[in-house]
Amino acid sequence: MPTSTPLVNSPLSIGPHPVRPPVVLAPMAGITNAPFRTLCREFSGGKGLFVSEMITTRALVERNEKTMQLIHFDASETPRSIQLYGVDPATVGKAVRMIAEEDLADHIDLNFGCPVPKVTRKGGGSALPYKRHLLRAILREAVSGAGDLPVTMKMRKGIDDDHITYLDAGRIAVEEGVTAIALHGRTAAQHYGGTADWDAIARLKEHVPEIPVLGNGDIWSADDALRMVRATGCDGVVVGRGCLGRPWLFADLVAAFEGRTDARAGGPDGCSARPTLREVAAVMVRHATLLGEWIGDETRGVIDFRKHVAWYLKGFAVGSEMRKRLAITSSLAELRSGLDELDLDQPWPTGADGPRGRTSGNNRVVLPDGWLKDPYDCAGVGEDAELDTSGG
Repeated sequence: MPTSTPLVNSPLSIGPHPVRPPVVLAPMAGITNAPFRTLCREFSGGKGLFVSEMITTRALVERNEKTMQLIHFDASETPRSIQLYGVDPATVGKAVRMIAEEDLADHIDLNFGCPVPKVTRKGGGSALPYKRHLLRAILREAVSGAGDLPVTMKMRKGIDDDHITYLDAGRIAVEEGVTAIALHGRTAAQHYGGTADWDAIARLKEHVPEIPVLGNGDIWSADDALRMVRATGCDGVVVGRGCLGRPWLFADLVAAFEGRTDARAGGPDGCSARPTLREVAAVMVRHATLLGEWIGDETRGVIDFRKHVAWYLKGFAVGSEMRKRLAITSSLAELRSGLDELDLDQPWPTGADGPRGRTSGNNRVVLPDGWLKDPYDCAGVGEDAELDTSGG
């Protein structure tokens, strides 16, 4: 696929905020904290939109200590973008008003896409759009409470192939004043398995021409992003698992959407979009360093970084024992020492751009008792269904 500018319908804006190129970092629990957003933003040259990890509305309203740290943004982050999860309209409304009144963010995204059991068993995430009246009530409270702040939503196709919700949800979103919609082309039952249905993204774009539609799912490279835009007519892309261990993907995405055919290089240490292992190692150390500075403790930062090790090293010739050793490091010195023992002159490995992260599919979706009996009745859903912790 040639790297020419894709045929987007119009420049993407989220409310008053232009997003050029139309590239968004997907919120991922335990991943898209301030350090990771900083790293991705450095590679992008500050272009695009970078969303926080999931913040639960109950924890925000109660000013949970961990949650208040998660909503901290670096001074260079503009616009500041928060993703909220909630099930109770009143609690969502309180959280949104708090953000608006206390100037905690510039953009609010609502999570209706998470498929994990701890969320869906309470009727949240990807389970919620099935209850049309509940979805409408939450969106109405959010948009009303947000004032001038734009409210967007991220969702999946539905619960499973027998309970598809995205077209109804899209129409409700338009009617309630949502600014833009991101669609992950999978059902909750698919989790992250199988292939994302890009045709669904095209259908949603046709169904809600009034607002921007962003596509999500199976974007592992910049060429994938261009291909999605051309195939679906979507207004932009949301990148999740494709940037795990690959924050430099944002340099590639920016170059591709701008129609540049240069080496697509940028970011810390001049790391290219096809870095050598030496360049990857430098990014790994910087990532771990940022985490330690953010947490305020080097050891805790390196421990938090451990989950990223396998993603960064995927495809490189690194023995299993060394991979295990790097995944249990507790200091930056330990991490550097282990990396220095590798063959750092290795070029970017063939086939290293494929799937990373969770890939399981065909899961039974855990739902509240009787959830599927009536797509409109939402009796019994209230404050007790709210989660009390945020992020990962």
